Amino acid sequence: QVQLVESGGGLVQAGDSLRLSCAASGRTFSFGRYAMGWFRQAPGKEREFVGVMSWNEGNTHYADSVKGRFTISRDTAKNTVYLQMNSLKPEDTAVYYCAASLKRLPSLPTTRRNYDYWGQGTQVTVSS
Repeated sequence: QVQLVESGGGLVQAGDSLRLSCAASGRTFSFGRYAMGWFRQAPGKEREFVGVMSWNEGNTHYADSVKGRFTISRDTAKNTVYLQMNSLKPEDTAVYYCAASLKRLPSLPTTRRNYDYWGQGTQVTVSS
């Protein structure tokens, strides 16, 4: 079993920055096998894709709504993936989830069904 724990959420003002962390653990966990994704869910809305990184190669892909503002990075020694969020907007307000995908796919996974493990989420609130 794999455990993912997010942290770093909070209340910020529009234009501010915030960095979320996702720490992974588990007896059989090996980061090299996974793509690590970030999703978010605003009240009354579906959970949506934010970005993803392939652990071994470090390739990334982002949703258009966050491209140029959000960046995913990783620390292999700490088994942790990060989501750096800059120039935050009120519409970025949501619960943010990290997820791990073990599936072999022709491209980086961007849909929920392609992820095997999920964290519990961390709230990000951006005030105007």
